[in-house]
Amino acid sequence: MPNAKILSEKQAVVAELTEKLKSAASGVLVDYKGITVAEDTALRAECRKNEVDYAVVKNTLVRFAINSVGMEEMDGALNGTTSLAVSHEDPIAPMRVINKFAKQFNGSKFAIKAGFMDGKVLSLEEINALAELPSKEVLQAQVLGTMLAPITSLAIVVKAICEQKGGSVEAPAVE
Repeated sequence: MPNAKILSEKQAVVAELTEKLKSAASGVLVDYKGITVAEDTALRAECRKNEVDYAVVKNTLVRFAINSVGMEEMDGALNGTTSLAVSHEDPIAPMRVINKFAKQFNGSKFAIKAGFMDGKVLSLEEINALAELPSKEVLQAQVLGTMLAPITSLAIVVKAICEQKGGSVEAPAVE
């Protein structure tokens, strides 16, 4: 039986992990066996750049945390080496960053075990599909570009008609 100090420390870690899982927009569990220190450093730098919280976690402590937030389906993924990547802002970021790294190693040293989004456990196929989506900023730019395209086309047509009729598109000078 562990002593009271160790037990209270573990309970604090579980409480922290539970809160992290509850407040996260999404996250993935990763098998990181065999990556070098340099590769891990590069991964952590990429995670920080994308505002993804990445940490190595103990399987038993994560198991208590995921069970307390109702994601028991991920229990089967909790074996071997495990790390957790979560994001509180961009729900696609952890999947995109981790999937990019997993592709570099062809799943041999680094692989996604399981993932979740908005409290729902996702299949590996869903995780991979979401990882291929562009970032939130890129999607917003694409939507804005799509919305502006008809207005731009209209302006070009109006200008062409005006120039064809011999008019000017310049605004008259105010005196």
